[in-house]
Amino acid sequence: MKAIPDILLNLYKKWSGEEGSKIKAISSAGSNRKYHRITGSTQSVIGTFNEDKKENEAFFHFSETFFNEGLNVPKIYSIDQNRTYYLQEDLGDQSLFSLRMSEAKEKLSENTKKLYKKSLDELIKFQIRGIEKIDFNYCYPRQAMDRQAFLWDLNYFKYYFLKPQNILFDEQKLEDDFHAFIDLLLKADKKHFIYRDFQARNIMIKNHEPYFIDFQGGRKGALQYDLASVLYQVKAQIPDETKKEFIEHYLNELKKHKKISSEEFLAHFYPYVLIRLIQVMGAYGFRGLIEKRSHFLESIPLAVESLRNALPDFSFLDMLPELKKCILDLTRNSRAQKPTSDLLVHIKSFAYKNGIPKDESGHGEGFVFDCRALPNPGRLEQYQYLSGKDISVINYLKEHKEIFEFQDHVFQLVDQSINNYIQRKFTNLTINFGCTGGQHRSVFFAESLAKHLREKYDINIKLTHTNQNNWKLKNDSYE
Repeated sequence: MKAIPDILLNLYKKWSGEEGSKIKAISSAGSNRKYHRITGSTQSVIGTFNEDKKENEAFFHFSETFFNEGLNVPKIYSIDQNRTYYLQEDLGDQSLFSLRMSEAKEKLSENTKKLYKKSLDELIKFQIRGIEKIDFNYCYPRQAMDRQAFLWDLNYFKYYFLKPQNILFDEQKLEDDFHAFIDLLLKADKKHFIYRDFQARNIMIKNHEPYFIDFQGGRKGALQYDLASVLYQVKAQIPDETKKEFIEHYLNELKKHKKISSEEFLAHFYPYVLIRLIQVMGAYGFRGLIEKRSHFLESIPLAVESLRNALPDFSFLDMLPELKKCILDLTRNSRAQKPTSDLLVHIKSFAYKNGIPKDESGHGEGFVFDCRALPNPGRLEQYQYLSGKDISVINYLKEHKEIFEFQDHVFQLVDQSINNYIQRKFTNLTINFGCTGGQHRSVFFAESLAKHLREKYDINIKLTHTNQNNWKLKNDSYE
């Protein structure tokens, strides 16, 4: 049986008439789809494999429809006979999310604000034109955000987030509240196309314009769902004042296409904020708490924080007492009770050319993780004067799925040892990350592990970058 890259290269050759000179896997985040960038002598494309044919057919239909309507979506170039492999337009690597992550948490730049507003303008075109042009028979797994679709999300949240977090609830009362909550959601105008996963990760920036991907889950629903999705994206952490500015912009633009009441729209908006946060937490719970994938685990505190910050807007929860109780318990207690210990974890980054750092605790060397088999930003000129603490280097590394795979393995091994050390009242553990120059990959993983452990445990952490004095940085502003 041929490997996925070989099949994609054959498809590329049939379509373009040239050999693909390079193929590289691209991270697919939480998706089961497999993406590869294929580069030939004159062009590059994104090769995709997805064995879910119904999802593919939805994507193909939506892509063709939106492209013909002049919307900024990737063009589908070629589809294999089995409808599981396809080539699509390469929109580059810069997303609206990566731009947001390169900025201060407290404030968006004017350029990023402009791109968010452009994206909201385009969203309205999807929502309004979509309902006119889309054949909803292609929608998968549901044609609409109906009662069944909402129940799936709510039960995902119940079984994969509330229960693993040890949040106690009365099963029947919570089920009754779920149905009452759905009744409230279904009161909104549902006769529009919703993108379903409209968020900054799925908005690519090409030639200073937003382009849109991953809309295969689209279906009929309420306009409020997509707006809530993008403005309350957990990791983007858009400030409240900026959210209000974006809501006002969206409503003013929407009124050019449709007669609406701002008051009525907003009355339905915040229940959709809650259902979207619930949907996201269910996904984080499954990928993080069940599958133990570290980057989803790291997102859980941010999701709970987003839920906590939005509580003042959820006055409707008074009608849903058991759900309200669960959410209040969650925001008060989630991850709050960390294992406490006098354990000192010393995390070090180092350069292999200088040797593994000597352990000074007298308890042995501990873990040594070799990062040299991973993608190396130090080989690229634009990163030579930066380190693994710089956002552009971090974004580069996070583009590669093997970074997350390596990180997941590290976190699982380290957590297992720390849990054991806390029980046995040990006082020292040393963890070393090494790479060629001790500047990029090792620094990134040392920083990531320190952040992970601070969030999960109440222990002492000492972080040392042993090669820091040798970094040839243009602007050495680090701690």
